[in-house]
Amino acid sequence: MDGSDRAAVVWRNRALTLFDRVAVPVAVCDVYGAVLLANPAMAAECGTTPGRLRGGNVLEVFRPQEATQVERIAEALRLRHRSRYQVSVCWRVPGGAERFGELTADPVSDTVEETPSLLVMLRIEGEREHSPAVPARVAPVEGRILELLAGGATTARAARETGLTTDGVTYHLRRLSARWGAGNRTELVARAYALGVLTTGVWPPVASPG
Repeated sequence: MDGSDRAAVVWRNRALTLFDRVAVPVAVCDVYGAVLLANPAMAAECGTTPGRLRGGNVLEVFRPQEATQVERIAEALRLRHRSRYQVSVCWRVPGGAERFGELTADPVSDTVEETPSLLVMLRIEGEREHSPAVPARVAPVEGRILELLAGGATTARAARETGLTTDGVTYHLRRLSARWGAGNRTELVARAYALGVLTTGVWPPVASPG
């Protein structure tokens, strides 16, 4: 091993040490979301170890709140655009609490032509404590609107799918937001999952019967 190779190994080991020690949840994924490397902080959010998290899909653990965000990122990566991307997500932590936040993904590679990996960082924005209470109840039309919203639908599409006007959809969303204390639509969907109104682990989103 020559001097340049030894130096590269030294810097790689230093980078991995820093990666493991940083308090921010961080992972390296391929362009499809498969975890190649995760630090202990990221693994702790999933209730596992870095080794066991490796190979899993980051978007199955951290559920995207808007499908269109993921579709836009996939298209941008296919076209080799090298920008920073954000995805609003929610997830359940050990103990049952539901958290919501944002994944930030930065494409990284040695050359422009090389297919990049993604350096993914998790920002935690809030949490709702687990409650053993019966899941919140919503009217069927409210459940359908939440399904569509979680799937990335616009107000106009939700109106077409439910037979309402756009003002009617907005009315229901405002009522739900006021009832659950949600400040925006991303938080509203996160609350719907946390309250058991939307079924976790199912795609496309489905409202729980109630």
